[in-house]
Amino acid sequence: MRVTSKGQVTIPQDVRRRLGITAGSEVEFELADDGVRLVRRQESAGADLVAGMRARARTPMSTDEIMALTRRDD
Repeated sequence: MRVTSKGQVTIPQDVRRRLGITAGSEVEFELADDGVRLVRRQESAGADLVAGMRARARTPMSTDEIMALTRRDD
């Protein structure tokens, strides 16, 4: 694996798949006596939930209609 002039490396696809690393994932390098470990940084449960719901809402309502519902005085 080659390191670019910017210090970047490409993580092989099989490694990304096994670790669950996708675009936008946070990773950390852990130093050990015999080398370095790459680990996926664990996100909070809330962040995982939001990521799973992103771009999945299906409603015939416009953003303005939804905002009007949240601001309605009863």
